Amino acid sequence: MPTKKEEPTFEKSVERLEGLIQAMENGDTPLADLVAKFEEGSKLLNHCQAQLKEAELKIEQLNLKTGELENFDDSSED
Repeated sequence: MPTKKEEPTFEKSVERLEGLIQAMENGDTPLADLVAKFEEGSKLLNHCQAQLKEAELKIEQLNLKTGELENFDDSSED
């Protein structure tokens, strides 16, 4: 049975994303490579956002169990 490819940790994903951004900003990357880096970065960003959302939901569930409620919606903090 084939094993599922292990997903990178949040920290590794952010580290890779930062590296891609630096490489794209240095100005020496050919256009085709920029597009590939942008695509990889978009996937990493989606992966990080999904991991953050999952963590947020877990924390909300834990807070409901303890009777405390945290609001993670920061849209009201302007």
